[in-house]
Amino acid sequence: MSSGGHMQIGEVAERTGLSLRTIRYYGEVGLVEPSARSRGGFRLYTEDDVDRLQLIKRMKPLNFTLEETHKLLQSLDRLNTPGTADDERAALSSDLDAFEESIAQRCRTLRKELAMAEEFGERLRGERARTADQEAREQG
Repeated sequence: MSSGGHMQIGEVAERTGLSLRTIRYYGEVGLVEPSARSRGGFRLYTEDDVDRLQLIKRMKPLNFTLEETHKLLQSLDRLNTPGTADDERAALSSDLDAFEESIAQRCRTLRKELAMAEEFGERLRGERARTADQEAREQG
């Protein structure tokens, strides 16, 4: 980690498993802005930025849109902002409840898709075994 607790984009990419291009793109669309810039103009990131990128990365396989991702990040940011009014906190909390339900539903869908893919693999292995048995009988 560089001085002052900042990391350059290469280290962030290595830690998150995201490409440099993806990290730059997330900055361009306003999901994760670099916390600072070096004197040479290099993007510098903090541990909080890495955590934010990890959160975004976890949303990707659940097919959240950029808009949904942005909304979730905004909600989390506002909830973590001191002085956010109680009524706004309640609305934000409700937003997070909706995200949790959406995540649960998307996970159920992925589990069904995975089960179908595993069943397909089993059928294919069974078909290959039958074909191999048939060839062995024909040759034997």
